[in-house]
Order: sequence, then structure tokens, then C-alpha cells
Amino acid sequence: MIKPTPFKGFNGGDREITVKMENQQKEKSSAKYSIIVPTYNERLNIALIVYLIFKHLSGIDFEIIVVDDGSPDGTQDIVKQLQQVYGEDCILLRPRPKKLGLGTAYMHGLKHASGNFVVIMDADLSHHPKYLPSFIKKQMETGASIVTGTRYVKGGGVHGWNLMRKLTSRGANVLAQTFLWPGVSDLTGSFRLYRKSVLEDVISSCVSKGYVFQMEMIVRASRKGYHIEEVPITFVDRVYGSSKLGGSEIVEYLKGLLYLLFTT
Repeated sequence: MIKPTPFKGFNGGDREITVKMENQQKEKSSAKYSIIVPTYNERLNIALIVYLIFKHLSGIDFEIIVVDDGSPDGTQDIVKQLQQVYGEDCILLRPRPKKLGLGTAYMHGLKHASGNFVVIMDADLSHHPKYLPSFIKKQMETGASIVTGTRYVKGGGVHGWNLMRKLTSRGANVLAQTFLWPGVSDLTGSFRLYRKSVLEDVISSCVSKGYVFQMEMIVRASRKGYHIEEVPITFVDRVYGSSKLGGSEIVEYLKGLLYLLFTT
């Protein structure tokens, strides 16, 4: 007669895997995503970006927080019309009286976020919402604190830029990689998913404004030891409206790079 082998229970590794899977399942079931979209003169883009977000996040619990800096082109009027279509609980308009900087726009939107995850993205269609499911999947699979879109790995790229703009962006990232060693391939991108608690922690320690803010955010997150993952994206230059990147932003970027070099 063959004696049954007594059950010895899970070993430490098995228990760890089981607990991790249970935590991931709990987080998935309770996940809500607050998508912060800063705007200034995006009347021609905001309706399309909202439609695409709803299209690609079907079945996902989310809200869109539009932070408009007093756009004179009627952006806020379009957002109010979108609220009538999708509901004021799904689209939150949280305007400010004038342009006060990108970093403070995220901070303003964060105050009104009810989700436990926060997505930051541009309204000009350069960040396509079709990548949002990949961001969410990557975070769920890895447990990352931050998932950032990158143009500079296999599968990523840029469409619609002239050679000078490409060289400027690539040069900015090479400089940052050389001096700051952040552990990510694309520091100047602004398409990211954060755990809300992580964003609150990182953003409170940032002092930069404008486009330097994105670089400071990811560098400080890396220095704090947060788990960062990347998803390849194709950045598409805006279809409607004009780019807000100019010579002054490039100068500020170089100043910000030096600041971070000596303070992080």
C-alpha cells in the first residue's frame, strides 16, 4: 500500500509569490486612474484627445482632469460641452486664471485627483491614448511606481519633427544621461503613469518650472529609489496649434541640468 505524502505547505518562495499575486489582484480591482491634462489654447485638440481616452480605456475606472490656464481660444467652453456628453464626474474642469507653469498645473490637478494612480499627458495629440493600456499593463505586471513613455528604445520614435528638433531633443537626453545617470532613456518626455502617493512625494521636492520640470521629476524619483519602468511610444508632433518650445525653454533646460547635477 502506498502511503500518501503529507502536505508540507508552501515554502518561503511560494508564499512570497502567492502574496504578491494577491496584492496585484487587489490593486487591479481597486485601481482608478486620474488623467491630468494641462491645456492652453487647445480648443482644436481637447475633444479628440478626450474621445480617444474613452475609446482606449473602455472598462477602466478613470477620470480626466483638465487644468486650463485661462485659454483665450475657448478651450474651457469645449470642455464644458464635453462634460455634458461624458458627465462632470468623468471630466473635471479645474481652470486657473493664467499661465502659471507646467509643474504647478500638475500640482493643481493632483489636488483634485481621486484615483490611486495618476497619468500625466499632453493635450496636443503628441501623446496618443492608445498607449495607456500598455502603461497600465506594465505597471500591473511589474508593480512599478512609475511607468514612463520613451522615444529612445526599440519600438519608440518621433514623427513630424525636422532634423534640428530631433537633434535638440536627442542632445538634451544625451547630456542628461551623461551627467545625471537617471536610469531611464527619455528624461524630457511628459507621458507618464505614477502611483499617486509617489507623485505627491516626488512633486513636493521639485523646484523647476516648464519643461525642466519633467526631467527633475524623473531624476528625483530615481534618486529616491522608486521602481521605474518604460514603455516605447511614438511621439507625434502636434497637428493643430503651434509648439510652445522655444529658445528660452532650451536655455532653462541647460540651467536645470546644471542645477540637478549639483543638487541630486
